[in-house]
Amino acid sequence: MIWFQKIELDKLENIGKNTLSSNLGIEIIDIGEDFIKARMPVDERTKQPYGILHGGASVALAETIGSYGSHLVIDSSKFFSVGLEINANHIRKVSQGYVYGVAKPLHLGKSTHVWSIEITDEENKLVCISRITIAIVSKI
Repeated sequence: MIWFQKIELDKLENIGKNTLSSNLGIEIIDIGEDFIKARMPVDERTKQPYGILHGGASVALAETIGSYGSHLVIDSSKFFSVGLEINANHIRKVSQGYVYGVAKPLHLGKSTHVWSIEITDEENKLVCISRITIAIVSKI
Protein backbone atom coordinates (compact mmCIF):
# COMPACT_ATOMS: atom_id res chain seq x y z
CA MET A 1 0.00 0.00 0.00
CA ILE A 2 1.33 3.45 -0.94
CA TRP A 3 -0.73 5.58 1.46
CA PHE A 4 0.91 7.36 4.43
CA GLN A 5 -1.82 6.16 6.76
CA LYS A 6 -5.08 4.22 6.65
CA ILE A 7 -7.69 6.11 4.67
CA GLU A 8 -11.41 6.24 5.32
CA LEU A 9 -13.34 7.20 2.21
CA ASP A 10 -15.93 9.31 4.06
CA LYS A 11 -13.19 11.53 5.58
CA LEU A 12 -12.07 12.56 2.09
CA GLU A 13 -15.31 14.47 1.55
CA ASN A 14 -14.04 17.24 3.82
CA ILE A 15 -10.86 17.79 1.78
CA GLY A 16 -12.73 19.19 -1.22
CA LYS A 17 -15.61 20.87 0.59
CA ASN A 18 -16.41 24.33 -0.83
CA THR A 19 -13.78 24.04 -3.58
CA LEU A 20 -13.81 23.68 -7.36
CA SER A 21 -14.12 19.91 -7.05
CA SER A 22 -17.30 20.12 -4.96
CA ASN A 23 -18.75 22.76 -7.32
CA LEU A 24 -18.19 20.36 -10.23
CA GLY A 25 -19.79 17.48 -8.33
CA ILE A 26 -16.57 15.42 -8.09
CA GLU A 27 -16.85 12.55 -5.62
CA ILE A 28 -14.13 10.16 -4.48
CA ILE A 29 -15.73 6.72 -4.79
CA ASP A 30 -12.91 4.21 -4.22
CA ILE A 31 -9.37 3.91 -2.91
CA GLY A 32 -7.28 0.81 -3.54
CA GLU A 33 -3.76 -0.30 -2.71
CA ASP A 34 -2.28 2.03 -5.35
CA PHE A 35 -5.12 4.01 -6.92
CA ILE A 36 -7.79 6.58 -6.19
CA LYS A 37 -11.06 6.71 -8.16
CA ALA A 38 -13.59 9.52 -8.53
CA ARG A 39 -16.62 10.32 -10.59
CA MET A 40 -17.94 13.55 -12.02
CA PRO A 41 -21.35 14.28 -13.57
CA VAL A 42 -21.64 15.44 -17.14
CA ASP A 43 -24.20 18.18 -16.61
CA GLU A 44 -24.66 21.97 -16.85
CA ARG A 45 -21.66 22.48 -14.51
CA THR A 46 -19.23 20.48 -16.65
CA LYS A 47 -20.45 20.87 -20.24
CA GLN A 48 -19.26 23.28 -22.90
CA PRO A 49 -21.76 25.23 -25.06
CA TYR A 50 -21.90 22.35 -27.60
CA GLY A 51 -23.51 20.13 -24.95
CA ILE A 52 -20.51 17.85 -24.39
CA LEU A 53 -18.05 17.46 -21.53
CA HIS A 54 -15.71 20.46 -21.31
CA GLY A 55 -12.03 19.53 -21.59
CA GLY A 56 -11.27 21.84 -18.69
CA ALA A 57 -13.66 19.85 -16.49
CA SER A 58 -11.78 16.67 -17.41
CA VAL A 59 -8.51 18.36 -16.46
CA ALA A 60 -10.05 19.55 -13.18
CA LEU A 61 -11.09 15.96 -12.42
CA ALA A 62 -7.59 14.70 -13.26
CA GLU A 63 -5.86 17.34 -11.14
CA THR A 64 -8.23 16.75 -8.25
CA ILE A 65 -7.59 13.03 -7.96
CA GLY A 66 -3.88 13.28 -8.72
CA SER A 67 -3.53 15.94 -6.04
CA TYR A 68 -5.59 13.96 -3.55
CA GLY A 69 -3.37 10.96 -4.27
CA SER A 70 -0.20 12.90 -3.51
CA HIS A 71 -1.74 14.41 -0.39
CA LEU A 72 -2.53 10.92 0.89
CA VAL A 73 0.98 9.57 0.22
CA ILE A 74 2.85 12.25 2.20
CA ASP A 75 2.95 13.25 5.86
CA SER A 76 0.62 16.24 5.52
CA SER A 77 1.72 17.60 8.90
CA LYS A 78 5.18 18.26 7.38
CA PHE A 79 4.53 18.69 3.65
CA PHE A 80 1.92 19.87 1.21
CA SER A 81 1.45 18.94 -2.44
CA VAL A 82 0.84 21.36 -5.29
CA GLY A 83 0.36 20.86 -9.00
CA LEU A 84 3.43 21.65 -11.06
CA GLU A 85 2.36 20.57 -14.57
CA ILE A 86 -0.61 18.78 -16.12
CA ASN A 87 -1.44 17.64 -19.62
CA ALA A 88 -4.42 15.89 -21.14
CA ASN A 89 -5.48 14.27 -24.36
CA HIS A 90 -9.22 14.30 -25.00
CA ILE A 91 -10.17 11.11 -26.81
CA ARG A 92 -13.96 10.81 -26.90
CA LYS A 93 -16.93 13.10 -26.33
CA VAL A 94 -19.48 12.53 -23.59
CA SER A 95 -22.82 14.32 -23.38
CA GLN A 96 -24.54 12.79 -20.34
CA GLY A 97 -24.13 10.57 -17.31
CA TYR A 98 -20.88 10.35 -15.38
CA VAL A 99 -17.21 10.11 -16.16
CA TYR A 100 -14.84 8.17 -13.91
CA GLY A 101 -11.23 9.03 -13.23
CA VAL A 102 -8.63 6.60 -11.88
CA ALA A 103 -5.27 7.98 -10.76
CA LYS A 104 -2.23 5.76 -10.32
CA PRO A 105 1.28 6.86 -9.43
CA LEU A 106 4.08 6.58 -11.98
CA HIS A 107 6.69 8.10 -9.66
CA LEU A 108 6.61 8.87 -5.92
CA GLY A 109 9.81 10.74 -5.14
CA LYS A 110 10.85 12.94 -2.25
CA SER A 111 10.20 16.23 -4.06
CA THR A 112 7.93 15.26 -6.98
CA HIS A 113 5.18 12.80 -7.75
CA VAL A 114 3.89 11.89 -11.21
CA TRP A 115 0.38 10.45 -11.60
CA SER A 116 -1.38 8.99 -14.63
CA ILE A 117 -5.13 9.53 -14.77
CA GLU A 118 -7.50 7.68 -17.10
CA ILE A 119 -10.99 9.10 -17.46
CA THR A 120 -13.67 6.79 -18.85
CA ASP A 121 -17.38 7.01 -19.55
CA GLU A 122 -20.13 4.80 -18.11
CA GLU A 123 -19.34 2.14 -20.73
CA ASN A 124 -15.68 2.13 -19.63
CA LYS A 125 -14.58 3.75 -22.91
CA LEU A 126 -11.55 6.04 -22.67
CA VAL A 127 -12.55 9.72 -22.69
CA CYS A 128 -9.31 11.41 -21.59
CA ILE A 129 -5.79 10.46 -20.56
CA SER A 130 -3.89 12.87 -18.34
CA ARG A 131 -0.61 13.09 -16.48
CA ILE A 132 0.14 15.42 -13.60
CA THR A 133 3.39 16.28 -11.87
CA ILE A 134 3.03 17.31 -8.23
CA ALA A 135 5.62 19.24 -6.23
CA ILE A 136 6.09 18.15 -2.61
CA VAL A 137 6.91 21.21 -0.54
CA SER A 138 8.03 21.39 3.09
CA LYS A 139 5.79 23.38 5.44
CA ILE A 140 8.85 24.44 7.45
